[in-house]
Formats: sequence, structure tokens, C-alpha cells
Amino acid sequence: MERATAILMVGLPGAGKTIRARQLEQQLGALRLTPDEWMIPLFGDSEAAGKRDVLEGRLLWTALRAAERGLSVIVDFGLWGRDERSALRWLFAAVGAECRTEYLTVDPDTQLARIHERFKCTPEQTFAISAEELAQWRESFQEPTADELSGALRPAAPPPHESWSAWAAARWPSLPDSYGDSSA
Repeated sequence: MERATAILMVGLPGAGKTIRARQLEQQLGALRLTPDEWMIPLFGDSEAAGKRDVLEGRLLWTALRAAERGLSVIVDFGLWGRDERSALRWLFAAVGAECRTEYLTVDPDTQLARIHERFKCTPEQTFAISAEELAQWRESFQEPTADELSGALRPAAPPPHESWSAWAAARWPSLPDSYGDSSA
């Protein structure tokens, strides 16, 4: 069986992640998982009282099962936090998949223009986002380092978590903590 590749799409809203993820989906014949494509039809809201984390956990569980069976996957979540990315790299390695990060950057003016255009053209497929929200999100975004992008960064899970599997199960409550210890 061919080894699967997991591609982590990293970037802020309006960076072009989903457009790039769709290109990769076609090129690789991969399974693409984009939470907004699920949140809107299911809940009509991007957060829906904490349901996004639950949905993302189930999508990740699906991605890990697919990768374990040799199907490449694209995780189109944005992944703003370094710990999220570290946990996913570790989890995909635990199921025997290669993992790479695609980081897309966008300047604030282009980002705002894209967000407004997207909402104007396809309001049923997206959410309204204010300039203030974008500025706040930009402040909280943890840009990937060169070591992280190269795959060289393999930190231990942060306390109090014994493993990245435990950390991920706490972050995404519907993702089971069933992927072994973090020393693998």
C-alpha cells in the first residue's frame, strides 16, 4: 500500500487556502476536509455554540482513518496555532502518513478585499467577517517557523498532556485519544 500524505493548509481567512486545497485535491486524488463546507449547511454559523471544534474532531478522525488506509488527505482548517500543527503532524506520523504544511500568506488589504468579495458573490457559502475580526485574528495567528515548515520541528506535547494524542483529544473533543504515546 502506498504511503498517504497529509497536507495541512495553514493561513488566515482570505489567504487562498481552500482554492489551493481544491487544486491539490484534484492533483493528488486526495480527500479534502474543509470545515466551513460542513458548518454552513449543518448549522448556518461558523462557530454554532462550540460545534465547530466537535465537527473538526470528527473530520480529523476521518482524515486519520483515511490516511491510515493509504488515502492522502488535505486538512483545510487554517490551523492558526503551532500546537495544533504539531499535534496533527504527530498524529499523521502515528498512522504512517507523511505530513507537509502549505502556508499561504496574505497582506491585510488583500485579505479584506477577498473576504468582502467572497461574501458579496457567494453569501450562502461563507460568513461575514469584519475588519476588526480580521485584525484580532491576525494578532492571534502563530506564523509557522522555517523549522516547522520543513518538518524538522518535533516538540513534545505541552503540559499537562502526556501526549499529542491527549492534547488533540482535548482540543477537538470528538477526536479520540487513541494514537499512542508522544515518544513514537
